Amino acid sequence: MTPADKRRVFHELHQHGCFVVPNPWNVGTARYLQGLGFKALATTSSGYAHSLGYSDGDVARDMALAHARDIAGATDVPVNCDFEGGFADDPATVGDNVRLCVDTGIAGLSIEDFTGNNDEPLYEFDLAVERVRAARQAIDATGSGVVFTARSEGFIHGRPDMAETVRRLTAFADAGADCLYAPGIRTREQIETVVKAVAPKPVNLLMSAPLGFTVSDVAGMGVRRISVGGTLARVAMQAFIRSAKEIAEQGKFDSFAGVMSNAELNAFFHRDRVRREEP
Repeated sequence: MTPADKRRVFHELHQHGCFVVPNPWNVGTARYLQGLGFKALATTSSGYAHSLGYSDGDVARDMALAHARDIAGATDVPVNCDFEGGFADDPATVGDNVRLCVDTGIAGLSIEDFTGNNDEPLYEFDLAVERVRAARQAIDATGSGVVFTARSEGFIHGRPDMAETVRRLTAFADAGADCLYAPGIRTREQIETVVKAVAPKPVNLLMSAPLGFTVSDVAGMGVRRISVGGTLARVAMQAFIRSAKEIAEQGKFDSFAGVMSNAELNAFFHRDRVRREEP
């Protein structure tokens, strides 16, 4: 599919039902997730950063852009870019950076209101809204149809205030966000409150822990999109660390039991490559 096709499909996915958009952190994981039948994917700032030995938030703008281009170009499904805070404080520069992100071929992108400063984690309300408005205007100027998600980060950065979260998300919706996202909300009441507040616009829910909800449960609450953030990447990192510690500390290799074979992965990626190269 062309970038335009992927953007059209991504918009359609948000119109009804509920879909899972898992978060790969490199081309291999992106292609494997696509092979499992997921209809869309999303980058993860933390998963990508940790794979490079960086802390989340320490990856530079041009690195994030190159990563988005790699994932979008390697897959045949829509890709949403976790574009963090737009890599700028002021709205004008956020807009400039958003235009660069659109040029990578992604189908969607998100901008958050986290400042990067844990002492004052959220941008002042009016500035946060202006940053969303600037991102919206930048996307519109490209004529690309990229799906724009606006995030309010209070629940994962020490400001779990439901009223303020709703205030911000509704303002972001009014400023032009296509989809709204409050990572860190966990209860049915919180989820349904957000869905109702921004309706009819779609809501993305972060499932980074077993909250006791299935996809069907979440769909019943009115959520349209479910992402997992950096959790799949951490699952992989945890398995690696556990095995490495076992070798280093116990001289054992028991954790290798049951691991998929090299041949199995070779077969998958060979089929995937052949499929992509077929006319």
